[in-house]
Amino acid sequence: SAQKGFNVLLKDIDVQGLGRGEKQISDNLDGRVKKRRMTKNARDVTMSRIVGLTDQHDWQRHFKKADLVIEAVLEDLNLKHKVISQFEEVVPDDCIIATNTSALPIRDVAAKAKRPENILGMHYFSPVDKMPLLEIIQHEGTSKETASRAVATGLKQGKTVIVVKDVPGFYVNRCLGPYMSEVVALIQAGVPIGQLEKAMKKYGYPVGPITLFDEVGLDVAAHVQETLSGDLGVRIEGGHPQALMDLQQAGILGRKSGAGFYLYPKTKGKKKAKREENPQVQSILKKYMDKDPQKLDDTTIQQRVAWRFVNEALFCLQDGVIENPVDGDIGAVFGVGFPPFRGGPFRELDRIGAQTYVDTMKSYADKYGPQFEPAQIIVDMAKQSKKFHPEN
Repeated sequence: SAQKGFNVLLKDIDVQGLGRGEKQISDNLDGRVKKRRMTKNARDVTMSRIVGLTDQHDWQRHFKKADLVIEAVLEDLNLKHKVISQFEEVVPDDCIIATNTSALPIRDVAAKAKRPENILGMHYFSPVDKMPLLEIIQHEGTSKETASRAVATGLKQGKTVIVVKDVPGFYVNRCLGPYMSEVVALIQAGVPIGQLEKAMKKYGYPVGPITLFDEVGLDVAAHVQETLSGDLGVRIEGGHPQALMDLQQAGILGRKSGAGFYLYPKTKGKKKAKREENPQVQSILKKYMDKDPQKLDDTTIQQRVAWRFVNEALFCLQDGVIENPVDGDIGAVFGVGFPPFRGGPFRELDRIGAQTYVDTMKSYADKYGPQFEPAQIIVDMAKQSKKFHPEN
């Protein structure tokens, strides 16, 4: 935001927390200077636009003229209510208060607000400085003006913006849930981790699904699965729901804990150690493994994983979570790295052909379960030989 000309107030509870935030920003800008993507002067000007505040400072005085506040406290509803209440006492009546939650319903976050029409979700993707997508989430009471101003802010920040409905997981994480569940199902079926990684990278993803698990965090992945299970029902089935929980309980959280599906030993200097699989994972997941391991070709693996993501994108369009196929394609490519050359899930469907997709998914449903049943919208389109992007 500061790079794009906004004056920014950075608030944390104490000096220690604020210092970590300021250092992260400073280190990021120093990195850009080192790579000659920014001049030293531009870095200094950017840093000058950021004012750091804590609960010990007279922060209320600074926020009296704020146009937009984005809270990013822990995913605790009561805590978010408390923070929003504190800000509503200080900020102007037309100030937007956005939550950066990735899991909580926006309507619940806004439930105790004095001005719920000013509340919405602004879901940034991590790492924020590299991921271009921003999901704007409106609850039923969000005003059109609030949504419009939030979109304008996101665009000025340099983000690619889509507006989505207030449902668990919003759009991108909602589609990612079935994808991740199918990855766990394939591991349980005996598909080697190395084959899974290579198959999905060959399909076009920038990183394999196992690496994605470790980077996102297995605790976060387990939380996403739990959040979506009540809403998606059979569509989130596949991998055993307790499998990720068991890894989390064993302290296997991914790169941040030094061990996930892969081991991440600390190394001195810039030299990276060769990545090795974590043998503890297999011993923990052994009780969930199929007795007769399956030997699957790369195409089957790619379709089972990627096409479940695609199917949930279809349900999102069918249920009005996204406004149109273009937003669905943009969100998938820029939010989670859906293979760019495929153009997104809806352009990929146009390329495959609706009937081919429906027939393949129905065959998988017969073989592996109802989580593969195609969305009605694509079944109807197959009957009419329609496309999402007719110009293709």
